[in-house]
Amino acid sequence: MADKEGVMLSLEEEEDADVALAYKTPEKKSLREIQELDPGDESLRKYKQALLGAIPAAVDASVPNVQVTRLTLMCEQAPGPITMELTGDLEVLRGRAFVLKEGVDYRVKVSFKVNREIVCGLRCLHVTDDDKTEHLSWEWGLCIKKAWED
Repeated sequence: MADKEGVMLSLEEEEDADVALAYKTPEKKSLREIQELDPGDESLRKYKQALLGAIPAAVDASVPNVQVTRLTLMCEQAPGPITMELTGDLEVLRGRAFVLKEGVDYRVKVSFKVNREIVCGLRCLHVTDDDKTEHLSWEWGLCIKKAWED
């Protein structure tokens, strides 16, 4: 892909350029700061309360803000979804290969939980999010075969 000036970009630079053009990261604000904005607007206060819930009295800083809990490979032709539970021992996944039949389409579903603050622009690049925070790291493999049971 070429950028605005016609310079060729690598795949990594291309992805960064696409994201940079399409999305501007908002200013980071805590839930308390967001809920304290516009104190005189009662309808906005109620709306934010409904969206954000109550502010917790104490926040456990040892728990990560984003917890990735599961990765699921879904395929209409497969006997069932292929699920990786990511809340236990991740070393178990290192030695395990998940079998996919060649020539089929599949979708990736990432399940996660946000514990404290709003997360803007969370991306699944199998690397990081907007603020370059690595929420979870694990190794896994795919084995492409002629049949599901090979």
